[in-house]
Amino acid sequence: MQKVSSFLESVNKEMGKVRWPNRREMVSYSAATLFFILIFASFFTVLDFILAFFKGLV
Repeated sequence: MQKVSSFLESVNKEMGKVRWPNRREMVSYSAATLFFILIFASFFTVLDFILAFFKGLV
């Protein structure tokens, strides 16, 4: 039980060192993430259509 208590105290101490993003940073990071998701989704959708087209030719 002592190990668990020591571990939780260490976790609490480390969480105090964490720098959490503010609202503006969070919105910015979220927008960038959604942008890249849309880019990759579009890329793979187009790639899928191209490969399906070539598969249909064979």
